[in-house]
Amino acid sequence: MSWPSGFWTRHPATVAHDLIGWEVLVGGVGGRIVEIEAYHHEDPASHTHSGPTPRNAAMFGPPAHAYVYRSYGVHWCLNFVCGETPGSGLLIRALEPTHGLDLMAERRGRAELRGLCSGPGKVCQALAVTREHNAMPLDRAPFMVSPGKARGVVAGPRIGISKAVDVPWRFGEAGSTFVSRPFPKAS
Repeated sequence: MSWPSGFWTRHPATVAHDLIGWEVLVGGVGGRIVEIEAYHHEDPASHTHSGPTPRNAAMFGPPAHAYVYRSYGVHWCLNFVCGETPGSGLLIRALEPTHGLDLMAERRGRAELRGLCSGPGKVCQALAVTREHNAMPLDRAPFMVSPGKARGVVAGPRIGISKAVDVPWRFGEAGSTFVSRPFPKAS
């Protein structure tokens, strides 16, 4: 896979905005990115804010690699490493399912299209992403990340964090019904 030169080495909020509408497949299963959150290494809500640990080591590796961690000991979460300096990344929050729908439904134990990938844990369950995918490059199998077009991008505060809660680094496709939670209406 060939991406625009320097695409992954920009500020994570810029990369996150630009990834809306792109396609991510794992083993041929996946869909369009419709919701994503950015985390900069200086961001107090980032896993890397306090420096490298065994858990977050992939975030200090090269851009365009996966960082997979367990959230609350329950769900796997998929992140893409990016940024102009090590330690920044993007949490894949929701996909619009397009490939491998039957397999995703089987993995998730549900057939409702909207609920297959409408949250970071659901994304990983539907795509069968686990710790085994941690630190893997995004330009080689089983990953395929390819450019796409968004129908418009909205931004708002990130979800489920206790620090830097007002930072508007959650990005989504305008009008998508596949996001994990609706975006606040513009005032």
